[in-house]
Amino acid sequence: MSEVMLTVQIVNWNAREPLRAALRSIMAHPPLYEYEIIVLDNASSDGSVQMLEKEFPEVKLIVSERNLGFSKGHNLAARAAQGKYLFILNPDTEVLPGALEALVAYAERHPEVAIIGPKILNPDGSLQYSCRRFPNPAAALFRNTPLGKLFPNNPYTREYLMTDWDHNSIREVDWVSGAALFIRREVYKQLGGFDEQFFMYCEDTDLCYRARQAGYKVIYYPEPKIKHAIGRSTDLVANRMIITFHRSMYLFYKKHYARRTLVLLRPLVPLGLALRASLFLLKNYKDALMRPLRR
Repeated sequence: MSEVMLTVQIVNWNAREPLRAALRSIMAHPPLYEYEIIVLDNASSDGSVQMLEKEFPEVKLIVSERNLGFSKGHNLAARAAQGKYLFILNPDTEVLPGALEALVAYAERHPEVAIIGPKILNPDGSLQYSCRRFPNPAAALFRNTPLGKLFPNNPYTREYLMTDWDHNSIREVDWVSGAALFIRREVYKQLGGFDEQFFMYCEDTDLCYRARQAGYKVIYYPEPKIKHAIGRSTDLVANRMIITFHRSMYLFYKKHYARRTLVLLRPLVPLGLALRASLFLLKNYKDALMRPLRR
């Protein structure tokens, strides 16, 4: 039996229709080498498991009786993987023709590269900023906040999102999105996979941070292309995800930045994140109150 070159692994939670489309996009243009697909289902209640069993019997299915989250789910899937490379993929994605071959070919030519992020597009074909600098307090202050709306062209957001670059060339970057993250399985194992403290969000940033600390390169490679419809599952529980996101941001700060922060300034970080989360929650609450009036 030939070597399994690639494992495509997807963690799914109540995203039956997007998942079906993602799997069809892979199977419509399968790579020429040996590959496998693993789907871990996080206790979905929308019929995802039944759909997979009926329509995609070739997919390796792991069913969890509870929602393990993104990190733990992918770590469990990775333990069952046989591929030389892992392609971490969201269920709300579409793999465009040739993307899988391009990722593997680049990794084979560049053994010094541990993690590769493809170009990610929005459903309408516009660019999705999927490779970034590591987060910093200034970027958090301006990113998706009222202050950011007042100063939309501020340098902190531009630097964080790398918007002053057209994203059409290969570049070494700080981190790439976990919506479509390609990694050598041996490196994934060496790093211990995703840190399971992160239920969801920032686990990709943390993995890339640790990979770079270990001396590996993280590369943005625009030839392979993936379409991604952000938030198909998380939109179902928007307020919970706001809290989860800001908790993950604090965990990342505490793990990697706290020791380098002046002691007197350390309490300001959780306070600022709590305030930021509260603003988002308040906006959602106001929108919910106004929705019946708009009808």
